[in-house]
Amino acid sequence: MARILIAEDEERIASFVRKGLSANGFTTTVVGDGEEALNHALSDQYDLVVLDVGLPSRDGLSVLRTLRERRNTTPVIILTAHASPHTTMASLEGGADDYMPKPFRFDELLARIRLRLRRTELVAETTVLRAGPVSLDLRTRRADINGAGVDLTAREFALLELFLRHQGQVLSREQILSHVWGYDFDPGSNIVDVYVRTLRRKIGPTHIRTARGMGYAFDPA
Repeated sequence: MARILIAEDEERIASFVRKGLSANGFTTTVVGDGEEALNHALSDQYDLVVLDVGLPSRDGLSVLRTLRERRNTTPVIILTAHASPHTTMASLEGGADDYMPKPFRFDELLARIRLRLRRTELVAETTVLRAGPVSLDLRTRRADINGAGVDLTAREFALLELFLRHQGQVLSREQILSHVWGYDFDPGSNIVDVYVRTLRRKIGPTHIRTARGMGYAFDPA
């Protein structure tokens, strides 16, 4: 199980990332201060660091530079609310492995984290998800039902992937929103229900179960 340090001082974003990573099997630690982030990262207890630029006491770029000066090679993904060519270049030249501007979708961050971990050979990424007659090829972005291809939009694919990774588990609408649409999406929207109905029409009505008052669950049988 990979261990990830989340250095982010905005509580809403830190919680959003922590919950998403925990739901996908990662062990997480959250810190909201640059000095604390540096001390944790130097402990060599982490497989990857998600590092915000705008941290108090010491900014993220300073933390990154110090890590690399001390020959710490832990993969670092930089987050910033002020995307600019200068910040991008400073991050990459300072030794960052990747860079993401805010706001971002959780599934994109998750994909980048898995890519960095895979490159360091710390985790093996599953490329095909299967449940009963349903299969998803994550490399080709192909969905099959009983061996026949099904056309899915990007959001539908992301939603079905989330269900397949958590088979039998009831996922709340809030969880689904944060994973598929991102933390800035209106929590009062009925978009989840709309997409679940559309997905049922495409893959069959029996696989996605409604848990009244709680959310939805994927039952492969």
